Amino acid sequence: MKKNPPIAGVAGWTAATIFLGAFLLFQVQPIISKTILYWFGGSPAVWTTSLLFFQVVLLGGYAFADGLVRLPQPRQQALIHLGFVLLACLTLPITPGPWWRPPDSAAPTWRILMLLSAKVGLPYFLLAAISPAVQSWFARVYPDRSPYRLYALSNIGSLGALLSYPFLVEPLMTTQSQGNLWSILFLLFALCCGQLTYRLWKAGPLPELPEVGTAVGDASARGRKADKTTAGETGIPWRSRWTWFAWPALACILLMAVTNHLCQDLAVVPFLWVAPLSLYLLTFIICFDRAVWYHRRGFAWAAALMVLGVSYLPLAAEMEQFYLEWGLGVRWAHFARHIAVETGMYLAALFLICMVCHGELVSGKPPARHLTAFYLSVAAGGALGGALVALLCPLIFSSYVELNLAMSLSFFIALAILLDEVGWRWFAQTTRLLRSSALLTGLLASAIVLLGQFDRWDRERGIERGRNFYGVVSIRERFAGPDDDPEHHGLAMFHGNTVHGYQLLREDLRQTPTTYYGETSGVGLTLLHLRPDAPLRVGAVGLGVGTVAAYGRPGDTYRFYEINPLVIDLCDRHFTFLQDSEATIEETVLGDARLSLETEVPQEFDVLVLDAFSGDTIPVHLLTREAMRIYQRHLAPDGVIAFHVSNRYVNLIPVALELARDAGLQSTLIRQVESEGLRTTPSDWVLMTNNRHFLEHRAIREASLHVDRWPDFPVWTDQYNNLLRILHPPVIRE
Repeated sequence: MKKNPPIAGVAGWTAATIFLGAFLLFQVQPIISKTILYWFGGSPAVWTTSLLFFQVVLLGGYAFADGLVRLPQPRQQALIHLGFVLLACLTLPITPGPWWRPPDSAAPTWRILMLLSAKVGLPYFLLAAISPAVQSWFARVYPDRSPYRLYALSNIGSLGALLSYPFLVEPLMTTQSQGNLWSILFLLFALCCGQLTYRLWKAGPLPELPEVGTAVGDASARGRKADKTTAGETGIPWRSRWTWFAWPALACILLMAVTNHLCQDLAVVPFLWVAPLSLYLLTFIICFDRAVWYHRRGFAWAAALMVLGVSYLPLAAEMEQFYLEWGLGVRWAHFARHIAVETGMYLAALFLICMVCHGELVSGKPPARHLTAFYLSVAAGGALGGALVALLCPLIFSSYVELNLAMSLSFFIALAILLDEVGWRWFAQTTRLLRSSALLTGLLASAIVLLGQFDRWDRERGIERGRNFYGVVSIRERFAGPDDDPEHHGLAMFHGNTVHGYQLLREDLRQTPTTYYGETSGVGLTLLHLRPDAPLRVGAVGLGVGTVAAYGRPGDTYRFYEINPLVIDLCDRHFTFLQDSEATIEETVLGDARLSLETEVPQEFDVLVLDAFSGDTIPVHLLTREAMRIYQRHLAPDGVIAFHVSNRYVNLIPVALELARDAGLQSTLIRQVESEGLRTTPSDWVLMTNNRHFLEHRAIREASLHVDRWPDFPVWTDQYNNLLRILHPPVIRE
């Protein structure tokens, strides 16, 4: 049948507008989040707070679309939307200028939300509104086609944006260029909106969508017969509306909780933001493309088993000992503790649980007439999940326990779905042996899930634990040696799973430098041999437990910089390195060290210790050319910058060496290899200076190692850095 000329091209421009809008919707998230990341200390909470903002504005966009489609004709709706899009073009480019940087570290969550509202609020709001609105217009133009498959196309565009960012956009472009390119593409999006508005205007008045047509609850996803009662006859029951809200809320909580977990154990980088969000979107694509892709029983089984596997990880060491006692040589603990295994299993669990959530969601989707209300409920659920993780949980929990709660809840939901699929009739008809075996298996699996999910939470509680915007910090008792000898007994501060300092409790050993700061470490050798007969002025970025103050001598002055007020509080109450030091300890400056140093007069530090990179999250903004200029401004003429570059997952050595070369400083690598529990731990320090006499000191020269330069390794700047390139071990020769 020949197409009606007035509406020719609507389908093509609909697809182009939805795809480009979705691409921009999700490409802006890593762009703007990475741009502001270093302004707020490089914390994982920058990303989760940004996710909260995007979820809330998405909800606002869907509400706008829901109100917009209530106007009589799509051409009027499209014209109003186009007017707002043209207004949003006046706010471009999206990259915030330096005047947006916060003056201090107070109220970071609210400052992030305000900054994002000002720079990307209106464009993001309109991008969020376009997909449900255009789907409604499409349903009016083509009443015999399902508009829900356009939602899958939208998520394909979103997934393409996320996957292209860490592998193409981030390695090839500065953040300024990324913002400019996004702004240009938004202008192209405005052109697509204009073309679609023109086509709809030419189409003239279009008929209203009928109430009837698609049954409430697409039962094809469940393999059951569809309910023939339509929304037009009985209205949409509140039970269905509740599921539109609840399933997205659970999925979003899992998304943000798993992202928090991964960033705490690795680094706050776009790749680790993108991987969970990409899997989350992939489940939307699969479920909304065709309902039959969601096999209810199969995905429920897979989700339950994967949560069971994730819950087993923290129990692996105890279970291995149990196996050995029974004569079974099962050695799984080392495998279970491997970061790649844990990361892979958590991502797999996230994917499977989201498949269950979104599969159940799609099985209850309404007729096209209620499409925008459906998407509004979905967005509201996502916004609630985001608000719980980003705002409420840090106030009521001292750890990331929301991950354990969500995983446990997901396991029991999967079991409930399996029971619904199998039916209680099976239990009535089967033998008593099978019933008992099934019940025992379910109870055992439930026990493993509950024990595994809350074992690590309980173990990490320690003497005291606290949580804020910058993560979870805990104080725990530890023995530094291989036995329980009181000589080795001490207190350790942990940030997540990383030790941030340790102090022996025995009176005569309390001022012993421990962990990364032993006398053979780079910082230890520097403080002992730089000027042994003259006082030193020392600056330290990163307080930890104040271990470096143990090197203080009469006449020395130490000044610390710490972004996390919780660390300062716990250090003062549980550790005595600062109080017992013979040096003069100036105030501990609260706030991001780089921002603090920018506003201070030159401090003339003889030694500037940069110890902010050993943790699980890497504050990249302290490793850039611009940061080095700030450090050099505060360094005495013959002073030394000591970079602590030890890290379990990334090789920061080439980054530091290239920064030294670019700044015109000589550098050397010092590796502390002795390991006696926590008394001294292996550590890498890069020392930078123009003091040749210091570098030629026998102790420094003998401890120095040669490192092969990486070919064509770029200097990191505020506009360009790429952590993917340094996920390799260093090449070091004695």
